[in-house]
Amino acid sequence: MKQSEKNAKLLRIVRTGLMAAMICLLTALLHIPTPNGYIHCGDAVIYLAAATLPLPYAVAAAAVGGAMADFLSGYAAYILPTFLIKGILAAAFQKVGGEELVSRRKVMACVVCCLITIVGYWAAAVVLYGNPTAQVLETVPANLMQGVGSALLYFGIARVVKK
Repeated sequence: MKQSEKNAKLLRIVRTGLMAAMICLLTALLHIPTPNGYIHCGDAVIYLAAATLPLPYAVAAAAVGGAMADFLSGYAAYILPTFLIKGILAAAFQKVGGEELVSRRKVMACVVCCLITIVGYWAAAVVLYGNPTAQVLETVPANLMQGVGSALLYFGIARVVKK
């Protein structure tokens, strides 16, 4: 492997670690508690990671950063569901969103990710607490706000990064 290839790989690993740390910190430190979790800014950084990193690196940053935030925030029961859901979010955002930082495809990616968040955390709450009907009332409104807020924040950040 050439030195330039080694440097490029090291840079991707460093950027992945930085994204995971930002996802963790923005999720764990800037959140609003809800009955079954919290609303946070971390998903916007997951979208940014998915828009700027290769797929496996974006998925790793999202999954590890989100799971670490649940651990630090005292939501240990959600570590595994979050690891899976956030990894899927990064993959979906990248696959649906295309290459541009800001585009109509990115809007569609945010809609898909919002649906993944809603369904994923509803399913996790049903597994953890039972009562599927009650979990709709507990999880869907907060996760809908999470998805919309994350999309708006992502587009604000992406416009600045694009310039």
